[in-house]
Amino acid sequence: MCLMRKISIRDLHDETGKWVREAARVDELVVTERGRPIATIIPYREPPSGNPFKMRKLRPGYAELLGRLRGGTDSAAIVSEGRDRP
Repeated sequence: MCLMRKISIRDLHDETGKWVREAARVDELVVTERGRPIATIIPYREPPSGNPFKMRKLRPGYAELLGRLRGGTDSAAIVSEGRDRP
């Protein structure tokens, strides 16, 4: 469940530490100036471990190309083949 709370920029200035801890507790803190939202404070989350590029799902065409390149095929030949296709 995502809780959200709004505070004024003046309140943030007066008690920054308190509001940063509150943002961690409620998941999101919206800072306003004259009633208009101007910033959001969100709690820090550890990034997923490992290389994010290795974990992504490739589109079928890219997956095929990557597989061919890993096999030692010349990339210029693959590009030329792609240009020759109708």
